[in-house]
Amino acid sequence: MTIYRPARIDDALEIAKVHRAAFGGEDEVKLVGMLEACGDVAASIVAEEDNRVVGHVMLSRMEAEADGTTIEALALAPVAVLPERQGVGIGGALVRTAEATARQLGCQAIFLLGEPGYYGRFDYDVGAARPFESPYAGDYWQVLLIDGGLRETRAGKAKHARAFAALG
Repeated sequence: MTIYRPARIDDALEIAKVHRAAFGGEDEVKLVGMLEACGDVAASIVAEEDNRVVGHVMLSRMEAEADGTTIEALALAPVAVLPERQGVGIGGALVRTAEATARQLGCQAIFLLGEPGYYGRFDYDVGAARPFESPYAGDYWQVLLIDGGLRETRAGKAKHARAFAALG
């Protein structure tokens, strides 16, 4: 059985192992560490099976505005699942758990960079993200608009935490 819960300090090594295994490098491990060190983490959630972390997702604070009005926005990144546990719904459950957490935090929009075919299943939308200026804008720049009124946004801005830019 998979349990989804807030990450604890003693999960740090296992979270790093999950990201290394899922992405094959250190960038996501560094991102998690920098977001934590800078105090930009809104939520960090793990998937646990048999007292072992098998997945992780993080929500970080962003500066965002829609048509000149500041909005409450979060970035969903990184998301990782151990390769041997991929394809069984853990990643999707982590995304949904993060979304529920974001709603509880009063978030109006969740931005991410990811495969539209995958994240579209969770109502993330490339088209809805287009009005939001970002250095990450492009084919993989997406948003889930929790506040339906934001669908009418004509011009906006979305700025990730500094840790994202530090990775290049």
